[in-house]
Amino acid sequence: MVTEQEVDAIGQMLVDPKQPLQARFRALFTLRGLGGPGAIAWISQAFSDNSALLKHELAYCLGQMQDARAIPVLLAVLRDCHQEPMVRHEAGEALGAIGDPGVLDVLKQYCADPVVEVAETCQLAVGRLEWLQQRGREPVAAGPYLSVDPAPPAEERDVGRLREALLDEARPLFDRYRAMFALRDAGGEEAALALAEGLRCGSALFRHEIGYVLGQLQHEAAVPQLVASLAQPAESPMVRHECAEALGAIAQPACLAALRAHVADPERVVRESCEVALDMYEYQTGPAFQYADGLEQLCPPPPGAAPRPPPQGPNV
Repeated sequence: MVTEQEVDAIGQMLVDPKQPLQARFRALFTLRGLGGPGAIAWISQAFSDNSALLKHELAYCLGQMQDARAIPVLLAVLRDCHQEPMVRHEAGEALGAIGDPGVLDVLKQYCADPVVEVAETCQLAVGRLEWLQQRGREPVAAGPYLSVDPAPPAEERDVGRLREALLDEARPLFDRYRAMFALRDAGGEEAALALAEGLRCGSALFRHEIGYVLGQLQHEAAVPQLVASLAQPAESPMVRHECAEALGAIAQPACLAALRAHVADPERVVRESCEVALDMYEYQTGPAFQYADGLEQLCPPPPGAAPRPPPQGPNV
C-alpha cells in the first residue's frame, strides 16, 4: 500500500527544477502508475515548469490515467495560449483520452484554433469521443500496448491496404490514424516500414504520432528513418522529439549514436528528449526491473522481495 507521504515525496521530485530531467520523468511515470487525487494534484502543479517537454508529458500522463478529476487542469492548459503548442496539443489529446463527452463543446471550439497542431488534435479528440458515443455501452477492448490512443485501430488487417490508407493525404486524419494504430498492432517488419514512410508525409502532428507509434512498436527496421528525421534541422521540433524518444525505446547501437549526436541540439525540446531517451536506452539495455522507479528510489526493496508491477514509461 502506497502512503500519502510516499506520493508527496515523489511529487516533490517531479516539481523540483533542480532535479535532473530524467529523474523527474521517472517520478512522473511513477505517479501515473499510482493514480489517485494526490498524483493528479502533483502532476497538475508541474504545469508551471518552463520545460515544454516535461509539460507535454504531464498532459500525456493525465490523459492515460483516464481520471475525470484531471479535466479542469487540462482545459486550462488547452485554453492557455501562452503555453507551447505541443503542450496545448497534448492537453487536447488527453481530454479525448479521458473520454468524457462533457468536454465535446470545448474541443469543437478549438477545432479551428490558429495553431494547426492544436486544431488537428482537437478534431481527432472530437472524432474519438463521437466514436465512443456511437458504441454506447459497448466496452473498448484493450490493445496490446495498453495505451489510450487518439483513434481506435482500423478493422482492416491487410498491411498493404492499411499502408495505402495511412499515406493517403486525401483521407480524413481520423481514418489515417486508425490505419496507423492498426499497423502498430499488426507488428512486424512490413508494418514498421509502412509506418516509417509516414515520417515523410502529412502534417507535423501526423509525423509526430508516427514517431510515437514506432517507439511503441520498437522494431529496429524503422531506425534509419527515425535517425534521419531526428537529424533534420528543418523538421518540426515536436516530430524530432518524438523520434528521439522512439530511438531510446528501440535501444539499438545505432540509436545510441544518434541520441548522443543530438544531446546538445540547439532546440531545447530535442536535446531534452535525447537526455530522456538516453535514460530510457539505459533502462532498456540494463538490469532494472522498471523505468518508473520512484518508489524504489524512496525505499529500495529488501533482498529477495517481489518487485512492484512496472508502470509504463515514454513510448513503452
